[in-house]
Amino acid sequence: MNFSNKNVVITGGSTGIGLAAAKAFIGAGANVWITSRKEDNLQKAAAEINNSRLKTVVSDTSELKGISVLEKTISQSGIKVDVLFLNAGVAVFSPLELVTETDFDLQFNTNVKGYFFTLQKLLPYLSEGSSVLFTSSTVATAANLGSAIYSATKGAVNKIAQIAANELAPKKIRVNIVSPGPVQTPGLEGAVTPEAKQYLTTATAMQRLGHADEIAKTVLFLASDDASFISGTELLADGGYTTYARR
Repeated sequence: MNFSNKNVVITGGSTGIGLAAAKAFIGAGANVWITSRKEDNLQKAAAEINNSRLKTVVSDTSELKGISVLEKTISQSGIKVDVLFLNAGVAVFSPLELVTETDFDLQFNTNVKGYFFTLQKLLPYLSEGSSVLFTSSTVATAANLGSAIYSATKGAVNKIAQIAANELAPKKIRVNIVSPGPVQTPGLEGAVTPEAKQYLTTATAMQRLGHADEIAKTVLFLASDDASFISGTELLADGGYTTYARR
């Protein structure tokens, strides 16, 4: 797929799926802006990609002031955004009785508020025919133990994306959802125990965790002209996780 001279913004682009997507878009010829809350993560990502078409922005999109930093950066660059990949996310898994207000707010502010207001603030900079992608998760429709808050955020993301697809269609902007299953990322390592990771490995039909670059390929397809008649769709990239019947 060719993204030459296309402008791509990826929130949460310094690690995991976001970093893999940034590499893939750069490889396909795009100019890419990635965000992270942490400058050192951005520096590591920039060193790893090592390409002048990559730009980094320190922006905590869980807060409106952080989103404003990103908006100002895009505004001052004078570009139109061809692909907006809303990907920054966090997960904290706890049974209901142990969920704290801090954990609740962290996940909703990052996974829902951040996506919604980043899209809202960057709407004036989206080009006609652009593509908006939301990272959701198979947990949006699953009912896994300990995932009440995280799953609720992803359910909210799906509905926002579906409505955005309808509202933005007159502007020829496509909006789609990528829902990974269990994927080997630093985020997964930090969120689950080794025992839970082993369970997730055996809970897919393919009997393995996904790789970030596999999800990145899904993102690039939905962002490309090859998906020009796809909007309002959730694409599962889960190795059969949602349909696998464990033996």
